[in-house]
Amino acid sequence: MGNTESTPTPLQPPMRAGRRRQTSTSSPTQSLDEKFDAVRIDHPHSCASDHSVLSTSDTEHVSGTQTIQYVRDLLKDNKNRLGLSALSTANPSTVLEIPSAILKDTQNFNLAIPHEGTPVTNQRSSGRCWIFAATNVFRIAIQQKYDIKNFELSQAYLFFWDKVEKANYFLTSLLDTAEEYDVDSRLVSALMASPVGDGGQWDMIVNLVAKYGIVPQTLYPDSWNAQNSSTMDRLLTTKLREGGLRLRAMREDGASDEDIADTKEKMMQDVVRILTLCLGPPPAANEKFTWEYTTTKHQVKTASLTPLDFAASTEVKKFISLVNDPRNPYNRLLTVDHLGNVYDGRPITYVNVSAQTLKQACVAMLRKGLPIFFGSDVGKMSDSQKGIMDTALVDYDLGFDVQLEMTKAQRLLTGESQMTHAMVLTAVHLDKEGKPVRWRVENSWSVAAGTEGYFVMSDAWMDEFCYQAVVDPAVVSKEVRDVLSQEAKVLPLWDPMGALA
Repeated sequence: MGNTESTPTPLQPPMRAGRRRQTSTSSPTQSLDEKFDAVRIDHPHSCASDHSVLSTSDTEHVSGTQTIQYVRDLLKDNKNRLGLSALSTANPSTVLEIPSAILKDTQNFNLAIPHEGTPVTNQRSSGRCWIFAATNVFRIAIQQKYDIKNFELSQAYLFFWDKVEKANYFLTSLLDTAEEYDVDSRLVSALMASPVGDGGQWDMIVNLVAKYGIVPQTLYPDSWNAQNSSTMDRLLTTKLREGGLRLRAMREDGASDEDIADTKEKMMQDVVRILTLCLGPPPAANEKFTWEYTTTKHQVKTASLTPLDFAASTEVKKFISLVNDPRNPYNRLLTVDHLGNVYDGRPITYVNVSAQTLKQACVAMLRKGLPIFFGSDVGKMSDSQKGIMDTALVDYDLGFDVQLEMTKAQRLLTGESQMTHAMVLTAVHLDKEGKPVRWRVENSWSVAAGTEGYFVMSDAWMDEFCYQAVVDPAVVSKEVRDVLSQEAKVLPLWDPMGALA
C-alpha cells in the first residue's frame, strides 16, 4: 500500500476532454457534453488583434492607447460581446458551470461508514472548521457508546483553551527569538501576523484533547463571540502584539527572568479575562460534570465524569497526519517551524505521501467504518451552494479563452493554493476496478450548504486540492509508518504547509 517513490512525480493540471466538433443535429445517444459542444460558439482567433497591450517600443510598460484599441477589437467578436453581457452581470464561476459535472456529482456511494454524526454542524462566522471537523469525527464513537441520535461536542470548549494556549505559545516564541531575530525579520513578522487565529491543525487538536479533554455542547454551548469571533480576535491580537513588543524590550534592556515572567503572567491574565467574558467560563478538565442525555430508546440517563475521562474514547493520539505535497520527497517526515498551540506539546508532524497512497489509506479507513478528518483548498473549482467540488465544474476556457495549467506543486510554490478548510470524509463511490470516483464530505456550514450539509468531491478534485488526511497507522504500509521515525524536514512558518485550516 505504501508508495515506493523517493521523489514525487508532479501531478498534471486538471484538463478538460478535447472539444468535439459536432453538427447541430444531436442523436439520442449523445452525452450532455457532446450536445453542448455541438452548438458551441468556438472562434479560435476571437482575440486576434493588430494591437498589443504592451508598448511596441518598450515591452516593460503598458500602452494605454494600444490597450483601448485591443479592447475595441476584442468586442468586434460576437462571442466576446455575448460573454460581456453574461459575465459582467453575474458571478463568472456560476455562469460557466458545466451542467454535466453537476449531474454526475450525485450523493450515491457504494462504500460508507455505518454511522454518520448528527446533526449537521454550523461554525457560523468563525474559522473553527478544524475543531468542528475533529469533534464531528469524535462524536460518532460517543453516539454509539451512549446510544444517542443527535449529539454535538462543545467546539467552544476547545476554542477557549486553544486561544489561551496560542497566546502563551506566541509570547514564549517572541521571547525565544528575541536575541537572534529582529522584530522585522521574516520569522517574527510571520509570528506577529496571526498570534491567535481561529485556524488550526490536527496535532493542535491532539494537544488540546490530551490536556483538557472534551465536553458535550450542552454543557458549554457557543456564545455570540464563538460564532462571530472577529471582534474578540482583533482585541486579543492587538494586546498580544503590544505585549510581545514589551517582553522583547524588557529582554533587551536586561530585565530579570522573574520580572519578565511576572509581566507575561499579567498579559496572560488579560487574555483569559477577555476569553472568559466573551466565551464564558469553561469547565475544569479534572472536575466531574453531570451530563443528562436521552437514548434512542427514549430513556433519560445521566453520566458523571471529567472532560479528560470523556475524551478517552477518542483515541486521539493514535492517528497520524498524511499529506500530499509534490514539492517535497514522498515518504518523508515534515514539520513546520514555530507552528503550534501548546508550548512543548506534540509538534505539527506530516508524513508526505503520494496522492494515490493518501487515497488508498482513506478508502481503507472507510472500509473499517471510520470517518476521516481531511484538509483541502475548498474554494477552488467548487460551488458551496450546490455542495460540489470538481475540477470539471467551471469552464473558464469557454468564457475567457484561458486555460489554468499549473500543477499542484506550482500552485503551492506560488501561493495559489494551500490548505484552507477542514472537513470529514464519510463515504466513497468506487468503480468496478475499485478506484475512487467521488467522495462524500461532511461540512460544517449548516444544512443550507450542499445537500443537507453534505458535499460531493470528485476524485480528480481530491488529487489536485486535497492536502491532508488523518488516518489510523494500521491502514498504511510499514514503509509509510517507518517515516515517523525519521528526523523531520523543517519547513519555515510561512510555507504553505504551515497554513491553518
